[in-house]
Amino acid sequence: MRATRFLLTAALGALVLPAVTVQAQTTQINGAGATFPYPIYSKWFDEYHKLHPDIEINYQSIGSGGGIRQLTNQTVFFGASDGPMTPDQMSAAPGRILHLPTVLGGVVPVYNLPDVNAELRFTGKAIADVILGKVTKWNDPAIAGLNPGVKLPGTDITVVHRSDGSGTTYIFVDYLSKISPEFKSKVGVATSVNWPVGVGGKGNEGVAGLVKATPGSFGYVELIYALQNKIAYGSVQNMDGEFVRSSLESVTAAAAAATKAMPADFRVSITNAPGKGVYPISSFTWMLLYESPRDKQRAKIMVDFMKWALTDGERFAADLGYAPLPREVVALELEALKRIKL
Repeated sequence: MRATRFLLTAALGALVLPAVTVQAQTTQINGAGATFPYPIYSKWFDEYHKLHPDIEINYQSIGSGGGIRQLTNQTVFFGASDGPMTPDQMSAAPGRILHLPTVLGGVVPVYNLPDVNAELRFTGKAIADVILGKVTKWNDPAIAGLNPGVKLPGTDITVVHRSDGSGTTYIFVDYLSKISPEFKSKVGVATSVNWPVGVGGKGNEGVAGLVKATPGSFGYVELIYALQNKIAYGSVQNMDGEFVRSSLESVTAAAAAATKAMPADFRVSITNAPGKGVYPISSFTWMLLYESPRDKQRAKIMVDFMKWALTDGERFAADLGYAPLPREVVALELEALKRIKL
């Protein structure tokens, strides 16, 4: 009887006790920077969230210059850039910053010529002269001579460039400066430059939108933006004299030489790389993290995320037009992540 009374009392007590709901706290980590890797970063952050529902990694696609500024001001936890930080930018930051390559991509020359169906070919010199305002018509011999049999119009070329600080710009002008001494002296290499001619668009999205809407236009975007917007893009002559289109294979080929001599800080240029089948306007893109972060919890999460992105995450790269990193580079980065003080 006593046992029965105890069970009944326990059961009634269970009915009147308030329900307790345990809800996991979500950790948010904010970053900002390059538009170049935005499609793959968005995919990675979404997939990582599926594996870790209590973690949300948010990313603002504002351009490499903006990402570096926000990281320096510590208004975001991580940054992203397609151009390595300059020595002045590094010294302006309140702590040492680690550059971690994430994927490889190609910057392509895009154009809007409604009556031209052929894929155009460009040399670095021809592109430089268009940007410098020396080549102003589509049927100029500098372009027509590279494309025999293609009926090019005599219309003006409208140059479209980035209006914001941009790693895509850095890659583009880094390549052109290696080809054209005049371009190097008049425009130079930076994420923001003084453009001799043209109109500006914000982000890869803005440049792609302007080119798509402007017949006779010429610009530059990361490959995935040309594919997503169905904009024509040309092949570019490499150091070996081949005209090569941007592709997973040709961008990976560009990284091969750099892999053999990768500097310890990973800040390396692979534009105009030597070798057969190399696409010449190729680059790594970097995630930027402080080596001695104040927030150790978020730092541990970002280190874990980077380990996942550099291994399992790389399988998502190809579908979005990016080339995965060479294994040798991944091995070096996994070791470099140990520099972050947790």
